[in-house]
Amino acid sequence: MATRDLVVLGTASAVPTRARNHNGYLLRWDGHGILFDPGEGTQRQMLNAGVSAHDIRWICLTHFHGDHCLGVPGVIQRIARDGVGHPVRAVFPASGAVYWRRLRHAAVFADTDVVAEQPITGDEAWIDTADAPFALTARRLSHPVEAYGYRLVEPDGFTMLPEKLTEYGLGGPLVGELQRVGRVTAPDGRTVTRAECSVPRPGQKAAFIMDTRICDAITQLADGVDLLIIESTFLGVDARLAAEYGHLTAAQAGEIAAECGVRRLVLTHFSERYSAEDQLRFADEAAAAFSGDIVLAQDLDRVPVPPRRRLEPTSGPGTTSV
Repeated sequence: MATRDLVVLGTASAVPTRARNHNGYLLRWDGHGILFDPGEGTQRQMLNAGVSAHDIRWICLTHFHGDHCLGVPGVIQRIARDGVGHPVRAVFPASGAVYWRRLRHAAVFADTDVVAEQPITGDEAWIDTADAPFALTARRLSHPVEAYGYRLVEPDGFTMLPEKLTEYGLGGPLVGELQRVGRVTAPDGRTVTRAECSVPRPGQKAAFIMDTRICDAITQLADGVDLLIIESTFLGVDARLAAEYGHLTAAQAGEIAAECGVRRLVLTHFSERYSAEDQLRFADEAAAAFSGDIVLAQDLDRVPVPPRRRLEPTSGPGTTSV
């Protein structure tokens, strides 16, 4: 069965704590793993989470502050040591290429040639995802250094309705032809279209937004996503600091989720200034604006992408109301 979930490898911001490792997030999507912002300790957290270097097909960095990239050397060396054979595409802001090279070649090791670099630039960038079942874009955020957020979009499709296939006497190769071509001749001679035997299947979407102030790119990235992974570094009492340092508060994350029609909100990247007793306040502040599903991320959590919504057929020629 295909897996679509987020494996949380770390949830701290600039400074790790006893309970929270530096950043690290592996979004697994039908066998295509995207490792976002591997901070220090990511390699060990992968071991604790039960995921391997073979699960990684992309490494996507939002920017080059240490808590978002200091795990790169260990991850690259693990990819080499474990003999990963498939391409691993490394996506990062082009302005930080010098830092990427330092991280990529930080120590002496038996290197690998599977890592392909895809530096990005401009306000919006489209990323080559090869044969992956999704498109991946990036948008420039508002942070003291160049930083990007990422948006994953699965193409829209359709879901065949068994009861309609039976009604038209379609089965076996005829169903495959109907899916590929869009129409088929039924055994009784009628022409049957795919629209008469299916309902639209909207593609699922996810967004990953780290260090940023409020900016237009956030809503463009988060619009209508099923899963939003977003920083909530500060509580509302420290909103001035959040703006000064280029970060969001938990309340702002909740407002973004509400405005963008998000289905599941994952709060993460928490400042070390707050105690364990403060943690529930992040969810409470987000919930003041967002009534949907809120996950207060903890290290080693697995957060599933919400189940796909099924659109039911409407009344019309060749269809029945459900």
